[in-house]
Formats: sequence, C-alpha cells, structure tokens
Amino acid sequence: MTAPVTRRTVLAAGLALPVAAHAPGHVGAKVGFTLDARVLDGGEQVVSVTLDTARLRIDPASLTAGTFTVHAKATSPIPLEPGELIFSEYDLDRTVTAARLDRHGNVVLDLAHGEGQVGGGTLGYIVSRGRNVRLNLTYTITQTAPVRTRHGRPVTITAFVQGRLADPEVDAFSHHVSSSGMKYRLFSPGERRRPLVVWLHGGGEGASLRDGYYDNETTLRANRGALGFATREAQRIFDGAYVVAPQSTSFWMEDGPRFAPQIQEIVQEVVRRHAIDRRRIYVAGCSNGGYMSLKMTTAYPNLFAASVPVCGVVASLQPGGPRLITDAELAGITTPTWLVTSRDDTTVPPEPNTIHAHDLIPGSLMSLYDQVVWDGYRFNGHWSWIYLAHNDPRIDGTRVWQWMARQRALR
Repeated sequence: MTAPVTRRTVLAAGLALPVAAHAPGHVGAKVGFTLDARVLDGGEQVVSVTLDTARLRIDPASLTAGTFTVHAKATSPIPLEPGELIFSEYDLDRTVTAARLDRHGNVVLDLAHGEGQVGGGTLGYIVSRGRNVRLNLTYTITQTAPVRTRHGRPVTITAFVQGRLADPEVDAFSHHVSSSGMKYRLFSPGERRRPLVVWLHGGGEGASLRDGYYDNETTLRANRGALGFATREAQRIFDGAYVVAPQSTSFWMEDGPRFAPQIQEIVQEVVRRHAIDRRRIYVAGCSNGGYMSLKMTTAYPNLFAASVPVCGVVASLQPGGPRLITDAELAGITTPTWLVTSRDDTTVPPEPNTIHAHDLIPGSLMSLYDQVVWDGYRFNGHWSWIYLAHNDPRIDGTRVWQWMARQRALR
C-alpha cells in the first residue's frame, strides 16, 4: 500500500513493493527524495526527482525508466469556493523518461516536462482572484522492480520520504521584508561595487491578503523575468548585478502612487546594505510591473539609469476613465526607456498602451513583435516579457541588456 505525503509536512510516502521487505538476499531501505524544479518560460515545473540513495551504492546498469513510478498530486493552498476555477490542480502519473545516477550516487528520475504540458507545474492560477499560488505538491514514488548494489545484492526500497522542492536559480535569491512590510527576494553576486536591477512582477504574482496569502515565491517561479538577470550571460553583460524582486501586497495598478515609495524604500535598503553603484540602478517589469516601471520613473526621475517596461498598462482600466499614467507624465519621463510588446497582445493592447507611451516618452526605444514565440513554442501574446528574459530585443545590432548596462543615471 502507499500513503500520500506532502512536500510541506515531509511525511513518509509508504510501501513500495508487494514483495516482503526483508526477503532473503534483499537490502531493505528507507530513502528521502527531493523534487527538482526549473523555471521554464511558462512557469516552474518539477523536472526530476532525486532519491537519496548514495549510501546504497546502486549499480546504474540495474536502472531503467520503468524501475520506479511517480505519481503527482497538486492542490491549492487556499480553500476554494464551490465552482471556483484554478489552473492547474492535477492528480496523475508523471512519465519517467530515464533513471540515472548523479555524481553523488543518488538515483535521479527524469520526468517528461515542457511548455504547455499539464501535470508538472508548481503554481496554480485562481481565475476569480487573478493570482498565482504555490501548489501543495504530493509525490508518491513506487519501486516496481529490484535494483542491485555494485556488489550485486538486490535492493528493495521500503519507504520514500518526500523532502523539499529544490530550484537552484530560485533558491539563489534570499528572502527579505522591508521596513514597511513589503516582501522581496534578492540575488547577490558579490560585495564589490555592482549595479542593481529592480524587477517588478505582473498582476498574477502579488499577494492575496484577504486569503492570508503572501508567499514571496511566485514572483520568481511564474516566469523568468527576474531570473533572466541572474543568469551567467546577464551577469557577464552587467559585470555582476544585484537583482531585487519586490512582491506587491495586492497588484501594482491598484495604487501605484502608494506602492512607489515602498519600492523606493526597498531600493534604498539594498543600496544601504550592499555595495551598489548608485548610477547603475535599472528598473524593468511586465504587464502590471510594466506600468509600475513607468510609474517609478515618473515618481523618481533621477533614481534609475534605464527603464524597460514590457507590455505595460498606461491606458484607463475603464472605458472613458482617466489614464493610469497621464500623457503629461509620459512626456515628462527623462529616464532612458526601452519598451517591449507584441502586436497580438489582447490583454494589454499595444496601441493605447506601449505604442502610445513610445510616441510620448522623449527618445524612447521600442521592440514591437508580431507574436510571442520561443524555441518553437507559441505563447500567449501578452507574454512578451519572455523576449526580455532572453535578451532578444535589439535595435541596430544592440541588444536590450547591453543597452541597459551602458546607461548611467545623472546625479
């Protein structure tokens, strides 16, 4: 029999084989396992499971993709109302594509994963609340055939204990809370004088305080917006850069003027505690965060060396209502600005938003894509932040990260 376990409570998963656990010639073992995750452009997925088997000295020749099965169940951390939709909870078998040993001798079960694949994600989107939430993950591992040690003895694993979710890129960002209570994550490259990139998330990655949900996690796991600036390539281009990702207590467009000083406070905290080059502070964001990037340059015209708003909202949320950022504010922006969007964005249509802002912001640059396609997969037209995360926007041979890195604030 098997007993389900949860990632957060780390309970035993249960028995694996119907054979006797201590049959003659068998080595019985209880092992823990880690869920290995990676953030794809469409969000974080569990891509493999690592079993803590190094001490068993397993012979890799005894492993096949069918030696173990993996069942995954993902549920909302927030109670849902009847009929409330969440994308995506799941309860299914994950396909094991390979079983191998890592350099420590642990068994790694590689899992089928990829853009658009259902059943591997770590986040769920609650439609009525417009929020991504970190799903409760329950993985059950079952051994279906014996494996051997390097000395030829059969091994039957009698119990599997679920451990943590490990994502090295996400885990490289430390957790913080500002003096005003806003949470943020911080990537730190080293203590010599460095630039700072401020990443402002989209609407789905804020908190849902009415549900008591404020996780400081979805900002990094929903897309590669912040993570892109922490990659080896970006760090080389920026000569090392701190990357800070604040998390809104709701969504930025709810009250940009109120959130602006809270973000500025976080920037000042990071500057005060670390060796930041004050002339090389950059701001970028997507959708809600694209709006907030623009708002920050209107509120603090001398703070940022450059701004990259992606599919940012400037038009009114209501037909005939006041614009979120006025024409006068846009025309008054002095921060070097590079805007990014896609023509097929139906969530934030380019014409009244990005294109309109580009027409008014003095000297601004713009990358206008026809659609959002990366590695052969076509994404929702709103997701043009994928291009920024891969340093794809370019004008006259200059890519956006290189352009950012060259800018200096006037002080």
